[in-house]
Amino acid sequence: MFRGARIAVAPLDWGLGHAARDIPIIRRLIELDARPVLLADKGPLALLREAFPELPFAVLPGVEVRYGRGGSQVWAMMRQFPALLRSIHEERSRFLELHREWRFDAVISDNRFGVRADGSPSVVITHQVNPITPVAQGVLRRSNRRLLARFDRCWIMDEPQAPGWAGELSHSAHLPPNTRYIGTLSRFKPQANNGGQERRIVAVISGPEPQRTRLEGKLVAAMARIPGRHLLVRGLPMHTGAGEHGTISLLPHLGSDALADAMQGAELIVSRSGYTTLMDLLSLGRPALLVPTPGQPEQEYLGKLHAGSGRFLVQPQDSLDLEAALHWVRHVSAPTPIEGTAMLDAALEDLARLL
Repeated sequence: MFRGARIAVAPLDWGLGHAARDIPIIRRLIELDARPVLLADKGPLALLREAFPELPFAVLPGVEVRYGRGGSQVWAMMRQFPALLRSIHEERSRFLELHREWRFDAVISDNRFGVRADGSPSVVITHQVNPITPVAQGVLRRSNRRLLARFDRCWIMDEPQAPGWAGELSHSAHLPPNTRYIGTLSRFKPQANNGGQERRIVAVISGPEPQRTRLEGKLVAAMARIPGRHLLVRGLPMHTGAGEHGTISLLPHLGSDALADAMQGAELIVSRSGYTTLMDLLSLGRPALLVPTPGQPEQEYLGKLHAGSGRFLVQPQDSLDLEAALHWVRHVSAPTPIEGTAMLDAALEDLARLL
């Protein structure tokens, strides 16, 4: 379909979620005879290079976001807002340098507003058409929609029927005119669920500091009190070396197939309520304990949205109760796995026609 077209793929670098959810898109591009080029930095680049070691890549830096230690991140984000604005201009300047060097036939940007090219079809991927913010939400939503509308296409990673999996984040009466839904996507392949080594609790964490480290400490302390073998995947793909803490195995990172196996073999899965994680869990058909990042409005909203669905149990980070979660998961029915890439294929066919 793409006849060897060189397509840049650039995920946002706030945690690993954007890079992880782009894996099925990159995989499908390769199957359709495209030549993807990975544009990322640090953890997201390490994750994508592990998944696609054969693909060319270039470093495209972003801004490093740090959260405060408290429950509200308003002031922490306001202090970093000027740097966030500068990062959009800096990434655009760096991307245009790369575009002149590589001559991309098309661009797929996952929530990186500076990554688009005049004269080459440019796509932006999002699930946050209407972001949830603690202040000036209406103004910021309108500004966000204007930024999305600058691209030739806006792909919303969700089901078209409201509320989908993202609720008001991705569904409203006010969508940019270039939008289309591309469905529920996950890096986990159905054949990857091979029943790996079973653990009672498998915890998978990532995200900005210092909250990632704080959750890790709380989980290690809580799992140490529960009999059985446990696994904690720390979400640090640039780190090396495994560790042990009593009955808990600590791994910096696991590849997609190994992670899917570990999650399928767990009695209880614990994770953040990030959107990519939700799609991974839905694709596996596994219930889980979700722990929203304190003060991150999107994760708190998604936690509330799915708390009543029967698929997930939601607990605050400062009130973890793994015993209660183990009791809950024994009495909940596993949801039906979500599969299918028909909407993604239709979007890719549309992109190919633009070349």
